[in-house]
Amino acid sequence: MSKNKKVNAAILIIGNEILSGRTQDTNTSTIAIWLNNIGVKVSEVRVIPDIEALIVDTVNHLREKNDYVFTTGGIGPTHDDITAQSVSKAFNLKYEIHKQAFKILEAYYKPGEFNEGRQKMVWMPKNAKLILNPTSGAPGFSVENVFCLPGVPSILKSMLGDLTNIIVGGEPILSKTISLRTVESEIAKSLTDVQNNNKDVEIGSYPFFQAGKLGVSIVIRSEKQSKINNCSDQILNFVKEMQIEVVER
Repeated sequence: MSKNKKVNAAILIIGNEILSGRTQDTNTSTIAIWLNNIGVKVSEVRVIPDIEALIVDTVNHLREKNDYVFTTGGIGPTHDDITAQSVSKAFNLKYEIHKQAFKILEAYYKPGEFNEGRQKMVWMPKNAKLILNPTSGAPGFSVENVFCLPGVPSILKSMLGDLTNIIVGGEPILSKTISLRTVESEIAKSLTDVQNNNKDVEIGSYPFFQAGKLGVSIVIRSEKQSKINNCSDQILNFVKEMQIEVVER
């Protein structure tokens, strides 16, 4: 892919524990920040339960619409870890023991510890490529443009380095934040005018509450620093005219 091409990705969070609220999802932000830095824009994030048919349908839908799909969760040793077999079905591939993964985990565990439950983690789609795991041994895997990672945040984060040279992005997505002591309704029209004049730049406004006072952070995002600077100048011009205070966050 050329650096000028827009490259997009979807993130699929799999797990009943996320939907129930028992586990807080931090993997989305970890993956999204990493992807932005290598020029891949996250176009969509979905959270679904551990239901095979739903995983199959969602993976197939997302992989057709996006350059890359990243799944998290469901590749551990327990009965509800069904991501690997579901991805196998999505690609119509045989679900089998990955010989290299078996060797990795057999060497990782002490004699007698590589039990039946842990051996479940080496069952993958036929000819899947491994994503190495420097933290806990058990590898993730990829099939075509779908990359399957564990749900444990610290382990997932440690595995992204193995993918940096595999994922081909466009220009890195840059950003600038301007924080104001105001409310969204006060700047809505002026901010809309700036957005309309800069349609190829993404501008978002996000309220915050700090030191007992309301404020709004304006985030400008683009692949081009010059476009960010241009938008920033236009925003600061109306901020100055309206005598709105710019604050540090």
